[in-house]
Amino acid sequence: MKVKEKGHTLIITSDEGDIVTFLKKLEEQYEHSLVHSNLIIDLTKAKYTVFEEDLECFESLAIQHMEEANKSFIIVIESIDFNEFDGDLIIAPTLQEAHDLIEMDEIQRDLGF
Repeated sequence: MKVKEKGHTLIITSDEGDIVTFLKKLEEQYEHSLVHSNLIIDLTKAKYTVFEEDLECFESLAIQHMEEANKSFIIVIESIDFNEFDGDLIIAPTLQEAHDLIEMDEIQRDLGF
């Protein structure tokens, strides 16, 4: 797992061999060093194929992060049908779009929405 900081956001990329190992490492590091930042989970360069069902594994962590930490949690992946997901997971096709979504979230939080 690689973590890169950009402003008030951490971009986390997977260098593990499968999504289960990546999610386990993410959960282990969450309380220690990730909870106070906006998170972008970048799966565009993953060494494994990511299926829609795999992304559902992130749902409980995403909900916890958005509700308890009041921060953004966005998954970036290109090859997914974005219409298949409900409001619990925020999926973006590019890093730039993920950063744009975080900016909009920050503005809404600043305005008290």
